[in-house]
Amino acid sequence: MNIEDYGLIGDTQTAALVGRNGSIDWMCVPRFDAGACFAALLGTEDNGCWVIAPKGNVRAVRRRYRPGSLVLETDFETDGGLVRLTDCMPIRQEYPWLVRMATCLRGEVDMRMKLVIRFNYGRTLPWVRKDDHSLEAKAGPDALILRTRASTRGEGYSTVADFTLREGEEMPFGLHWYPSHHEAPPPGRVADAILDTEKWWQKWSRRCRYPGPHGRAVKSSLIAIKALTYAPTGGIVAAPTTSLPERLGGDRNWDYRFCWLRDASFTLDALLAAGYAGEAGAWRDWLMRAIAGDAADIQTLYGMAGERGITEIELPHLAGYDGSRPVRAGNAASSQFQLDVYGEIINALGASRSLAGRRREALLDSWSLQTKLLSFVEGNWTNDDSGIWEMRGGTRPFTYSKAMAWVAVDRSIRAAEALKLPGDLARWRRLRGLIRDDVLRRGYNERVGAFTQSYGSDVLDASVLRLPLVGFLPARDRRMASTIRAIERNLTEDGLVMRYAAGTDNLRGAEGVFLPCSFWLADNYSLSGRHAEAEALFERLLSLGNDLGLYSEEYDIAHRRMLGNFPQAFTQVALVNSAFALESGRAPAAAGAQRRNRPAKRAGRG
Repeated sequence: MNIEDYGLIGDTQTAALVGRNGSIDWMCVPRFDAGACFAALLGTEDNGCWVIAPKGNVRAVRRRYRPGSLVLETDFETDGGLVRLTDCMPIRQEYPWLVRMATCLRGEVDMRMKLVIRFNYGRTLPWVRKDDHSLEAKAGPDALILRTRASTRGEGYSTVADFTLREGEEMPFGLHWYPSHHEAPPPGRVADAILDTEKWWQKWSRRCRYPGPHGRAVKSSLIAIKALTYAPTGGIVAAPTTSLPERLGGDRNWDYRFCWLRDASFTLDALLAAGYAGEAGAWRDWLMRAIAGDAADIQTLYGMAGERGITEIELPHLAGYDGSRPVRAGNAASSQFQLDVYGEIINALGASRSLAGRRREALLDSWSLQTKLLSFVEGNWTNDDSGIWEMRGGTRPFTYSKAMAWVAVDRSIRAAEALKLPGDLARWRRLRGLIRDDVLRRGYNERVGAFTQSYGSDVLDASVLRLPLVGFLPARDRRMASTIRAIERNLTEDGLVMRYAAGTDNLRGAEGVFLPCSFWLADNYSLSGRHAEAEALFERLLSLGNDLGLYSEEYDIAHRRMLGNFPQAFTQVALVNSAFALESGRAPAAAGAQRRNRPAKRAGRG
C-alpha cells in the first residue's frame, strides 16, 4: 500500500497505522518509541499485522473519522452487503488498548480476521496460550491479550477467525498490551470504549478557535498533533513511524519517534493560535526539563521523557518499505551541533511567557536558562554546524543557522525590555547588529541573487524562506524578493518546493518535494502581499493530503504519492500556521515577533 493509504489511531502515548484494507501494519507498545509488535509496514505480514476484512471481493472502500475525533470508520462494500470496521485506541487508563468493531450495515458479509503478533520489530515469535474467548501472547517483557466472541484457531504462526455478519450484527475485538510479568488487565466493553473515545476527542477538538474557511483541515491537523503527544510528559514526537523512505528504494530512512527541540517553537505557535494553552504549556514544560543543565550539552532531539541516550541501529531482518533499506531504530542526529536550535528554543521560551498563570519565580527560572543559552550563542555563533536539515557530511556555516542565532539575541533583548528582566542590553544589541550584518554580507550571494544555503555557496536552500517568518527581513525586501524568485525558478517542481538541490547532502539520490517548505512559500506570498498566490498554493497543498487529512513530510510528484514518516507533525503544524497566516494576512511567527515574541516554525531532519 501507499503511505497515504494508512489512517492513524492513538491514545496520546502510542499509535497504530490502519490500512484501507483493514490491516494494522504498524504499532509500537507501550510507547511510540518501543519495539513494534506489528511491523508489516517495514517488511511483510510475517513481521506482524492484524487484519479484519471481508473474505470476498471488495467493490469499494470508503473511510472517515467520526467528526472531531480519532475514531476511524472504514466501510467495505461487497457483493453481499456493506460492513463497517471501526477502529480506535481508548485514552489510556493503565495499559494500551486497541479496539475494533465489525458491523454489518446491509446484507450479509463473510469476514476473516488474521492476527500475526511479532514482538521486537517483527523479530520475536511469542508463546501463545488460548482459551474460549481470549488468546494471550508473551515474549520477554511484552504480552498481548486478544478478547473476542469470534471463534479463533491457529494457522501456521498466526491466529485466524472466520465469521459471517448479517445486517445489524456486530463482532467486537479488543487487544490489550501489558507487562508480561503482570496479570492481564480486565476485559472491557468494546462498544462503550468506542463511544467514550469519540466523546473524549470531540470535547478536545471543540476547543479549537480557528475562525477561517479551512476549519476541517486545521482541526484534522490539530487532532493529529494531539495524537502525537506523549501525554505523561507533554513531549510531541515528530511522527509515530521509523524508516518510511524519503526516496523509494533508497537509504534516506530515519527514525522520527522522538521529540525535536526545534519543533517546540513551531508547535507552540500552532497550539497557542488555536487556543490550546494547556498543551502548549505541557510542551513548554517538557522543553524546560529536557534541556536542563549545561547549554553546551543540549541535544537536537530527545526521548519522550527527555531521555538523552538515543543510539541509531539498523534492523537488517526487515526488508524495508518498498525495499527501502536500511530500516533504522534511533537517530544519530541527536549528537549533532545545530546552532539554529538555540534560536528556536529561545523563541519558544518567549512564546510560552504569554501563557496565563506564570509566576514571577517561574519567569525568572526560564530567564536564567535563557541567558545561559544566549551566552552559549554569543560564544559559538561563528562556529559551523550541521544545519536545520541535519547534514551528515560535515559542518558548514549555514545561513539559516546564523539567522537563528540573531533570533536568539533579538528575542532576548525584546523580553528583557518588555518584562524588565536583567541583562547586558548594550552588549546584546551590539551582538545582534554584528550577526545581522554578517548574515546580510555573507549569506546573500549577489551573483545568484539569493540568500544561499551556506556562506560562500551557490546552492539554494528553502530554509531561508524562514527569514521573513522570524522577522529577520521583510518579505518585500529586495533581497528576499529576489530569493523568493530564485527559489521559484530553481528549487520547485510543479510549483512545490524542494529543501535544496540534489547532491548537496552527501546522500545517494534525490528526495521528494518538501511539504513544510511549500507552506513556508505560501507564508512568504502572504507577507509579500501576493494573497491570491498564497491561497492558491495553500489549496494545492491541502489537496495533497490523504482522505483523512493526514500528511507525510515529502511528496513524490512523478508518482503522486507521499514519502517519509507518516503522519508528520512538521507538516501538520505548518498547515495550521499557514491557515492562520492566511487569515491574518501575515505569517504568525512574524506577527508574533512584533507582538509578544511568538516563535518560528520548525525545521526538518535527515
